[in-house]
Amino acid sequence: MTDPADTLLTPDAVTTDEAGSRLDKWLSARLPDLSRTRIKGLIDDSRVSAAGQTITDASARVKPGQCFVVAIPPERPADPLPQAMDLSVAYEDDDLIVIDKPPGLVVHPAPGSPDHTLVNALLAHCGESLSGIGGVKRPGIVHRIDKDTSGLLVVAKNDRAHHGLAEQFSVHSLERAYRALVWGVPMPAQGEIHGNIGRSPQDRKKMAIVSHGGKPALTRYRVLRSFAGGAVSLVECRLATGRTHQIRVHMTSIGHPLVGDQTYGRARSAKVKHLPDQARLALLEFPRQALHASVLGFIHPNSGVMLKFESQIPDDFNELVSLLEAI
Repeated sequence: MTDPADTLLTPDAVTTDEAGSRLDKWLSARLPDLSRTRIKGLIDDSRVSAAGQTITDASARVKPGQCFVVAIPPERPADPLPQAMDLSVAYEDDDLIVIDKPPGLVVHPAPGSPDHTLVNALLAHCGESLSGIGGVKRPGIVHRIDKDTSGLLVVAKNDRAHHGLAEQFSVHSLERAYRALVWGVPMPAQGEIHGNIGRSPQDRKKMAIVSHGGKPALTRYRVLRSFAGGAVSLVECRLATGRTHQIRVHMTSIGHPLVGDQTYGRARSAKVKHLPDQARLALLEFPRQALHASVLGFIHPNSGVMLKFESQIPDDFNELVSLLEAI
């Protein structure tokens, strides 16, 4: 099923050494700008042929001397509309962009947040530099951080970058560190938190450490400083895995939920009743989880260069820390 507007790609014939490989795997090796997922989608859409015959089985084994034609349809506009917004860009090139996200900004359109998201802003900011993810001119969201969490995230501009970054997330080879304000002082001051994370059996809107199912999760933490006689601590958390709400769930599981976390924590009013009014109210009324993605490191999917970015905690978080330091 081709169209005159399609772009036709014709990689060299299958060699003897390559015979027996899966078609989708062979094509992804020959066409590195297309992810294997993208290629499988093209096969499923009847856009791959050999000797004039359409092939619809991604697992078909290639034969020596076979030649394939891959028909790439024109990219269609993304469904979300571009919306110009101020963005804090830590890095940008033809393949990817690293954003320092402010608290309160939703990453992707969803029910309840149909627009004015980071995706809308990136569509406007990147414009024609987006060469398409899966045939759609859109930014490739490789990972997300919660609406009320601030900090660094990387977004792909093309299929090749998306595939390379997704692979690093899959094998957990990236460096990711967060700063968090938690209630109390974790003991020991440095440690690891294990526990599979899945949907809470009691509340499907929440995540939890589960005894059956879920996905393995590991968070390494260390206490950087404690305040107000041990009422609150500034903690660095490093992710060995990347599960939904991982830090929030893991810190709560050891009895030290995040300050301001309306879902997994609760205000510890008894711990701060002795504090000056301004500091006490600032802690009890902090409007979001005090969590910031402060470090992001990964291998550039095109150049192979190791990139590392650091971000300072945002103003609201910093003002809270400053109040605690002054006590």
